[in-house]
Amino acid sequence: MGRIIGIDYGHKRTGIAVTDPMQIIASGLETIASNELEKWLDCYISAEQVERIVVGCPIMLDGSQSDTMTYYINPLINKLKQKFPDLVIDVYDERFTSKMAVRAMIDGGMKKKDRRNKANIDKISATIMLQGYLEKQTQQ
Repeated sequence: MGRIIGIDYGHKRTGIAVTDPMQIIASGLETIASNELEKWLDCYISAEQVERIVVGCPIMLDGSQSDTMTYYINPLINKLKQKFPDLVIDVYDERFTSKMAVRAMIDGGMKKKDRRNKANIDKISATIMLQGYLEKQTQQ
């Protein structure tokens, strides 16, 4: 089994989470500049066995695609499918993960200064999204 990478893609920053090789638990890995994502993925995938990439996409409450998904996420997904044809590229609804990440930081006792760091929010959001994806997979 290979790892699964979770991507919480944003205009400026991208939060990245990864599973263990057994695909049991997601862990926050890092936050990078979004324009560095492809280079980062190249390096990571050459060093680790990766089976799939899960891209978080914000779906509207009515189930329609958000502007973010239409203008940023769909082109990213198409680019990833072309660049990594051997990997499965999945999409997972990530709405509310940022709010859940802030709540997790508060509940975990993270200092206010650290909670203001948006890179922390992005990394934790990617982790929440990827863990949700894993849980959904085990239910099917």
